[in-house]
Amino acid sequence: MSRFQIPDHRLSRPRPHKRRLFRRVRKRRVKYITILPSLITIFNGAFGFIAIALASKEMPPEPGHWSYFAVAGYMVLLAMFADMLDGRLARMSQSTSSFGGQLDSLCDMVSFGIAPAFIMFKLVEYKLELSTVLIGGFLHRFIWLAALAYIACTAIRLARFNVENEENEAAHMSFVGLPSPAAAGVVVSLIIFQQDEVPAFDVLIYLLPFFTLGMALLMVSQIRYPHLLNVYLAGKKPFAYLIRILFLLGLAVCNNLPIALVLAFGGFAGGSLVKWLYSAVMGRRTRPALTTADLAPGTEPGPVTHH
Repeated sequence: MSRFQIPDHRLSRPRPHKRRLFRRVRKRRVKYITILPSLITIFNGAFGFIAIALASKEMPPEPGHWSYFAVAGYMVLLAMFADMLDGRLARMSQSTSSFGGQLDSLCDMVSFGIAPAFIMFKLVEYKLELSTVLIGGFLHRFIWLAALAYIACTAIRLARFNVENEENEAAHMSFVGLPSPAAAGVVVSLIIFQQDEVPAFDVLIYLLPFFTLGMALLMVSQIRYPHLLNVYLAGKKPFAYLIRILFLLGLAVCNNLPIALVLAFGGFAGGSLVKWLYSAVMGRRTRPALTTADLAPGTEPGPVTHH
C-alpha cells in the first residue's frame, strides 16, 4: 500500500460529527401527534385550497346566485375560524407541540397568504379583461407586484412569528406586525363587500391591489397589534368593549355581514396604524430641546448639524 493511499476502513467509517448529526435527527423523529387539533389545522389548509379553486373559475354569477369570488372569500373566513379553533383546542388539552406549530404555519401560508392574493389577482384581472399570458402593461405589472409582495410578506411574517413566538399563552398580549389572518380578512372582506353589496362599484376593484400591498407592508412592520382574545375578551374589560362587539354582531344579524366584516377587519388593521402614526407625530412635537442646563458641567452646545 502506498503511503498516500487511505485505508479502506477509514473510507467506510463515518466522521464523528456526521454520526452526531444522524443521532440528533433520529431523536427528533415525530412519533405521536394530537389528532383533533391537527385535523382542524388541515381543514384550515383545505378551506384555503377550496378558495383558490373557486376563484380560478372566473365565471360571472347567474342572476340570484352568489359570486365565485365572494364564496372564495367566505372560504378564507372559514379557514380563519379553523385556525382559531385548533390552537384553542391544543392549549385546552395541553397538547401543543412544535409539529402542530409548523403544520399551522404551512396551512396559514395557503389560506392567508396564497389564497387572498390569488382571489384579488383573478378578480382584478377578470374585471379589467387582462388577457396577457404573463405581464402586460403597467397596471398588470402592478397587480402582479401586489400579489407577489403579499405572498412574500406573509411568508416572512409567519417565519418571524415562529422564531419569536413564546410558549406561554398569557404572554401573547400583542403581535409585532399585522397578523396574517387579519391581513387576509381585510382583503377578502373588501372582495365580499364589493361582490355582494356594490357589484357595480368598480372603483373598489381598482383599489384592491393598493389595499393588498398595504396589508403586506403592515405584516412585516414593527407596529404592535393586540391579541384580540387576550386583550378584549379574556378577563374583566371596560363596558365599551361589549358595546362594540354587540354593534358588530347587530350588523351581521341584520343582513349586513359584509359591512360588519369590513368594519371589523378594517378597524383592527387601521386602528393600531393610526395610533402608531399619532404617537410618532406627537412624540416628535413634544420632544424637549437640548439646553445648556442639560449638558454636563463645563461643556458648551456645539453647532447644529443636519445629516
